[in-house]
Amino acid sequence: MPLDPTLIVITDKKILAHSSNMPMADAVRAAAAGGATMIQYREKEMESAELLREADELCAALDGTGCSFTVNDRIDIALASGAAGVHLGQTDLPLPRAKALGGSLFYGVTAGRIEWAAKAEADGADYFGVGPIYPTGSKDNARPPIGPAGMGKILPYAGGIPAVAIGGVNAENLAPVIAAGAQGVAVIGAVMGASDPEAAARELRRRIEEAKG
Repeated sequence: MPLDPTLIVITDKKILAHSSNMPMADAVRAAAAGGATMIQYREKEMESAELLREADELCAALDGTGCSFTVNDRIDIALASGAAGVHLGQTDLPLPRAKALGGSLFYGVTAGRIEWAAKAEADGADYFGVGPIYPTGSKDNARPPIGPAGMGKILPYAGGIPAVAIGGVNAENLAPVIAAGAQGVAVIGAVMGASDPEAAARELRRRIEEAKG
């Protein structure tokens, strides 16, 4: 499946439990039906065996939807579950070492600084996440928001690889990041926190396409 970072939905069990409270497999399938192009499985507090079991379940739930399944941080889980890709943060396994493990994954990296963006391009990342764009409560110890203008200053150093805006992005505020050069957006609460994840994803996708003209 070709890489399409237009709308990345990142999973969050706690946020989901306080909104629609539907099973995660149903939520990601709903997001895909609404137009999400990628689901990024993010889970920080589970043992590896349980993590793999759930990754297998979510990967199966997305089969045939046209929406890619990726795993946050854990390349071992990505490879074992048959995921399409993995997203690596700055404290995770370095991208060149991850690639050396083999597999046909695509690789995203977090690169919210100029030097990180340049390294992402040099290391062969397929896309990079840049942010936080706006204030966000979805991540502990998030760095200060850089805004669309700050993102625009980083993009020229990434050699043209697709940039995905993350951090507090929603349907109401995504247009400026697309105008600043982002190819897509990554969201957590805007879909996981919605009572109807499919409708939320559909509105986000509509706004993205509208912003791209």
